[in-house]
Amino acid sequence: MKEDTLVVHEIYSSIQGESTFAGLPCTFVRLTGCNLRCAWCDTTQAFFGGQRMRRGEVLDRALASGTPLVELTGGEPLLQPGAIPLLRELCDAGRTVLVETSGEADVSRVDPRVHKIMDLKAPGSGESHRNRWSNLAHIGPRDEIKFVLADRADYEWMRGVIRERELTRLGCTLLASAVWGKLAPKDLVAWVLEDGLLVRVQVQLHKIIWGAEAQGV
Repeated sequence: MKEDTLVVHEIYSSIQGESTFAGLPCTFVRLTGCNLRCAWCDTTQAFFGGQRMRRGEVLDRALASGTPLVELTGGEPLLQPGAIPLLRELCDAGRTVLVETSGEADVSRVDPRVHKIMDLKAPGSGESHRNRWSNLAHIGPRDEIKFVLADRADYEWMRGVIRERELTRLGCTLLASAVWGKLAPKDLVAWVLEDGLLVRVQVQLHKIIWGAEAQGV
């Protein structure tokens, strides 16, 4: 069965670099493959390659590190059928489980115990037409919506989406992140304060600690 195996790019332990869980020890299971090609993508190495592993082995390795927090990421992890039962099994094992997903993949089957961290792609990504807006029906207070912004136009797009889609009514955390090397975080902060926008501005903590080119951290 397709659900019995997963193509895995890497499994490693570090600290969480983004989201409301930033700074906490976390084990990352990075799956291979993505069907989007965002202009600013910083994990292109995960598009191809990897090792096919039995789902039970992936689960065992993710749990072996002992971190209470586990994240399934990619690429786009929800492209692989085995991701859905793996997320469920990680929850069953008592872990706090995160999934990082692009906003294009269907999140409706993700276990409700999982914290979904879902992008909404801004125009600067080149992939905003791929946003699956129906996913918003499956986002709740334990989840987070992330906007990665390359410039002022992206910021204004985010501001419009938050207001027009009434995202604050979902009860989830709204994250605003500046594309590394493209948009100065201080500019993003200034715009958020000027507009009184109810978002959490975040930086990529792992890049500050280890540098933008480091992998597996």
